[in-house]
Amino acid sequence: MSKFSWKREGGVLLLALILITLDQLSKQWIRATLSMGESFPPIGSLTILNIQNTGSAFGLFSNQTLILSILALAGLIAMICFYPYVVRIASWGGFSLALIFAGAAGNLIDRIARGYVTDFIYIRLWGDVYWPAFNVADSCITVGTCILAISVLLTVQKGNTSSAVSGNKNVPD
Repeated sequence: MSKFSWKREGGVLLLALILITLDQLSKQWIRATLSMGESFPPIGSLTILNIQNTGSAFGLFSNQTLILSILALAGLIAMICFYPYVVRIASWGGFSLALIFAGAAGNLIDRIARGYVTDFIYIRLWGDVYWPAFNVADSCITVGTCILAISVLLTVQKGNTSSAVSGNKNVPD
């Protein structure tokens, strides 16, 4: 296990705090500027609006604030516990966990304080087909998860290649 580093862990913590702040400030601005359901005029395929989401991603599990809050809190605790292992096996592990942690914490703050999450980014894909509304926290979770998955896959692939080249017979199929 790698040793604790104020530079690395402090940077990860600072990034998470900055992203949580950005998420909360953006949601606060939306709530102060737009009434529920109101939107700015679309800019191309992008619409900024004020939606209250009582569910999870894509509006699933509506009105399950307590369960979603407990799951988010459990996820945050798990990320803290597994952080040392993730940064050891994935080169971008700390960065990706900071993004995921910030997103989960940002939405958890909304659920606890308001009973819903404020979503405001709404993108038209084509015609009358729209991606479900989301926010900065959702973006952090998505980007962080993609970076973590790619980092782990590249690390595993590199490890398998290194083991195969060195003649290690203990490489799993």
